Amino acid sequence: MKTQRLRYLILGADLIWAVVALGLACLLRYGAGARDLEQSSIEVFVPLLLLALFLWSALSWRLRLDGFRGGWRVPAVLSQLFPAVLGLMAMLFAGGYAAQVYISRLVLGYFGVLLFLGFVVIRFTLRWLLISRRRVGAVRRTVIVGDGPLAREMAATIDRHPEWLYQIVGFLFPAESTCDPSSAECGSATVSLQTLGIVDLLQSHQVDEIILTVPEPGLPEILDVAATCRTAGLAVSLVPQPYTLYLSKPELLDLDGLPLLQWEGIAAANPQWKRALDVALTACLLPLAIAAIAPAALVLKVRKGKAIRRELRCGQRGKTFWMYRLNSDRHATELPTYEFLMQRSSLTELPQLFNVMRGEMSLVGPRPEGPERTRHYSDWHQQRLSVKPGMTGLAQVHGLRDQNSSEDKTRYDLQYILHRSPFQDISLLLQTLSTIAPRLFQWRRGQACAPHVAVERRVDAVFQETLSSAHSSQSSSD
Repeated sequence: MKTQRLRYLILGADLIWAVVALGLACLLRYGAGARDLEQSSIEVFVPLLLLALFLWSALSWRLRLDGFRGGWRVPAVLSQLFPAVLGLMAMLFAGGYAAQVYISRLVLGYFGVLLFLGFVVIRFTLRWLLISRRRVGAVRRTVIVGDGPLAREMAATIDRHPEWLYQIVGFLFPAESTCDPSSAECGSATVSLQTLGIVDLLQSHQVDEIILTVPEPGLPEILDVAATCRTAGLAVSLVPQPYTLYLSKPELLDLDGLPLLQWEGIAAANPQWKRALDVALTACLLPLAIAAIAPAALVLKVRKGKAIRRELRCGQRGKTFWMYRLNSDRHATELPTYEFLMQRSSLTELPQLFNVMRGEMSLVGPRPEGPERTRHYSDWHQQRLSVKPGMTGLAQVHGLRDQNSSEDKTRYDLQYILHRSPFQDISLLLQTLSTIAPRLFQWRRGQACAPHVAVERRVDAVFQETLSSAHSSQSSSD
C-alpha cells in the first residue's frame, strides 16, 4: 500500500474525529439537555471547528504526524502528537481571544484531551490492521540482495514499517563476499547457487521483488540476476550506494528516459531558532536540575571527595571543550546503589545544562565524543561535527550509547541534522524522558538495557543463498 494513500487516510480519519470530539466535548460540558449550549450560541463553535480542521490539516501535513516517521514507535508517536495537539489548542485559544469571542475553556480542554486520545487510537488501530494483513500473507514478498550493513539496515527498516506491506523471505549475496556470522542473513547454512537457478528458487518461494543493496550493483553476476528476474516478471529495486550522504536531499530526474539521481547539498550551520530554543528551555529546566543535582553532588562529595568531573570532548568543527557530569564512572562494573540509580536516571548528565548555557552544547544534537575517537573519523563521520553536540539526540532515543559504534550513531545523527526543526527537538526531548522513565523501574543492578542496534534481529528469513560465480556460470552454459 502506498504511504501517500495512508497519509490521506489518517488525515481524513483525524478530521472526522475532530468533528466528533467537539460534539463530545460540548456534551461533557453542557450535558444531554444542552440548555446552556443554546444560551452560549452553538454558532460560536462552527468557526472554531473550521479553524481546528484547517490548522490540523496544515500541521499534520507539514510535520508528518501520520506515525510513519520513527517506525511506529510508541514514544515517537506520542511525542509528536502531544506537542502538535498542544500547539493546536494554543492557536485556538489565541484565535478566540483575537476575535473577542467567548468560548468555554472547559469545552476546549475536553476537546484537546479527546483529540489527543483519538489521534493515538487512530494510528495504532491502523498499525494493528496493517500488521494483521502481513500475518495473513497480504504482503509483497521480497528478497534482499546483499550481505553488508546496508542489507541489514534495509531488513530492519522494512520490519519497522508495516505500512509498506513488505515481507522479507530471504537474502542473496555474492559468493566472494564475507558474511558476518552474527547477522540475520547468516542465521543458517548458506548454499551456493548459480544464476540459472535463481528464478526457480525465487518462484518456489513466491517472491514478488528483489532489492539490490550491494556495494557494486554493476558486477556481472548482479546484472545477470537483475536481468533474469525482470525477464521472469519480478520487480527489481536498487538502493544507491551514496545513500549515506544524509546531508543532501535526493531528487530523481527523468532525462528522456535516463534516470538521474541528484543530491542537493544542505547547509549544516546552526539556525537562529536553535540557540533561542536552547536558552529558553534550559532557563526553565535549570531550577529543577539544580534541585536534583545539589543533593546528588553532596553525596558524591562526601563519599568520593569530588562531586563534578569534566571530560574533554570535541564540539562543533572539532573544537575541544570540557563537558561536565557528576563524578560517577560510566564504565565501572561495580557501582554503589546510589551511583547506579544516578546513572540509570541520567542524573549524572544534568550538569551539561551549563555547557548548553555557555554555548558549547545544545539540548539536542549528536552526542560529543573524545578526541581519541574523533581523530579516526572518516570524511563521512566528520559531518557529525558540523553542528553543536547535544545532551541527547536521535541516536540516543533509539538506544545507542557510548559502547555503540560511531558508524551506527552517525547514521541517526546525520538524519537528525538533515531534518532538524523546533518541533523535532521538542519531540526528541520528550522521547528522551520516555526512555529514562522505564529504566527507573528496572531495579536489578545487573540488568542492562539492551541497546538498539542499526539492525533488528526480528526478520526470520526463509533462505540465505550465495551467488556462486553467476556470470561465469551463465557464460559457460551459452
